Amino acid sequence: MDEELAKPVTDDEIFRAHEGGKLDIGVPRPISDPRTLAIAYTPGVAKVSLAIAEDPAVARTHTWTHRLVAVVSDGTAVLGLGDIGAAASLPVMEGKSALFKTFGGLNSIPLVLDTTDVDEIVETLVRLRPSFGAVNLEDVSAPRCFELEAKLIEALDCPVMHDDQHGTAVVVLAALRGAATYTGRQLKDLRVVVAGAGSSGIACAKILILAGVGEVTLLDSRGIIHEGRDGLNPYKVEMAKVTNASGLRGGIAEALRGADVFLGLSSSQVPEELIATMAPNASVFALSNPDPEVHPDVARKYAAVVATGRSDFPNQINNVSAFPGIFRGALDAGATRITENMKLAAAEAIHAVALDELDADHIMPSALDPRVAPEVAQAVAAAAVRDGVAPKPV
Repeated sequence: MDEELAKPVTDDEIFRAHEGGKLDIGVPRPISDPRTLAIAYTPGVAKVSLAIAEDPAVARTHTWTHRLVAVVSDGTAVLGLGDIGAAASLPVMEGKSALFKTFGGLNSIPLVLDTTDVDEIVETLVRLRPSFGAVNLEDVSAPRCFELEAKLIEALDCPVMHDDQHGTAVVVLAALRGAATYTGRQLKDLRVVVAGAGSSGIACAKILILAGVGEVTLLDSRGIIHEGRDGLNPYKVEMAKVTNASGLRGGIAEALRGADVFLGLSSSQVPEELIATMAPNASVFALSNPDPEVHPDVARKYAAVVATGRSDFPNQINNVSAFPGIFRGALDAGATRITENMKLAAAEAIHAVALDELDADHIMPSALDPRVAPEVAQAVAAAAVRDGVAPKPV
């Protein structure tokens, strides 16, 4: 383990690092004399404003909007803290913006909205559309997040992605490709158990099916989701139609028996004896933070590959490997939306970087690997052009 990582982080260190916020605005060209002032502001700026009034496309090249991501939250599902409100979510959104700049080279502004009404959020962002180039939805509770994302995609002519759903799905798929390659398997031969049917669980199940995983078994707090089960919301009803091909009934015990992969996206703890019933050379992705569904040391007794969402164990599965490059690629290409193929391309790009040093403890590149975001961006931009949501390069 890295020596710096092994040092305990103190509360004082955390609060000092956040004092005054984690963001500021830089000025790329200095304003230091009357001439530069006249160019940057009045009267020179009027020339640019008039050019945009005549041709709105000029805003893409002569303002920061084409490189600006709005990180939007209503504070209803913040990390593992739950519904703590818009103001309390702001440090997290600032952190997200800092990651966009650090890993994707993109400007980003956090926008926390003091409303949980989906239509009000959509209306607000539609009115703000001239000010940004893309929307990263963050920490919005399920199932509202599904409706909100769908309505924003329909209402806005720019990339929109709920990272808790799709950023998670992309890195999980990349990690699964790494685990499958390491254990000598094909995705089509795997049965994956997804514990947790919230925003990330449903998104992960969908992308795994799209990528060709043989079978996905999805569970919520009441057990295996299957057709005909009472009390399913509309999103779970749809998932019941495309998961659980074996027709399993029951809970986690029935689901895990003989399974090739466990993907934990809930806070429920999984007993050791159930992990022991999985197939030989299984993979365990216990992603709940701060406490994984099963401790990695326990999982390693039975699984060939073990991953968590934490940075102090091998194989951290972290969204930062995905979202900076996805948005960078979409904005580089001038894409109007983020398609399923763009997400698949992102996962494949992450996996390709991992192949350089693939082993049981390295099925994913490090979240800090500087190669990842550029590779993801290039793959996503190319996929956007292929899907017809971005203009072809001249």
